[in-house]
Amino acid sequence: RYYGEVGDIVVGRITEVQQKRWKVETNSRLDSVLLLSSMNLPGGELRRRSAEDELAMRDYLQEGDLISAEVQSIFSDGALSLHTRSLKYGKLGQGVLVQVSPSLVKRQKTHFHDLPCGASVILGNNGFIWIYPTPEQKDEEAGGFTTNLEPVPLSDREVISRLRNCVVALVTQKLMLFDTSILYCYEASLPHQIKDILKPEVMEEIVLETRQRLLDLEG
Repeated sequence: RYYGEVGDIVVGRITEVQQKRWKVETNSRLDSVLLLSSMNLPGGELRRRSAEDELAMRDYLQEGDLISAEVQSIFSDGALSLHTRSLKYGKLGQGVLVQVSPSLVKRQKTHFHDLPCGASVILGNNGFIWIYPTPEQKDEEAGGFTTNLEPVPLSDREVISRLRNCVVALVTQKLMLFDTSILYCYEASLPHQIKDILKPEVMEEIVLETRQRLLDLEG
């Protein structure tokens, strides 16, 4: 299970809409909480939350939606209070979620990475990894609530599937997840078909190569 720290980046799933708050599943012992006052309203408006905002809560986020957020504080019972006050956080659109052990996610300055292979990853400290097509332009106006539901081109889907299988391979071989390890593993996997990456002998081979490159990098 994930024990949060203030400032952690998490990816979570909305489980319940309550009065002035959302309950969020973040792989923690208790559900995390996103207060209505802890999020940017669409359009990035800063104002007091009204009764209308409360009624519109389901329009922003409803059960099953995935979000990226930051841990703002920790309640006395250990539940996490989240916020999405920056435009880089908010609702997640098209992509793939991989759940791993939080202990395998390396703590870094940033957990949002646009990888040169054409996809982006959010490495949630809570072990929820989100892989998605790199957006062509950063959409600042929407305040993180318009999700792009356009069909994802096959080439992007292939990159995302390959990245997903690489993450699974790294986790199986207990290698830490961070942008460089994922990218090296991706590059090592290119001679293989996407579905073959999950074969134990291929996993072992590409993770071995990844590990060696990481050692050379440090060395």
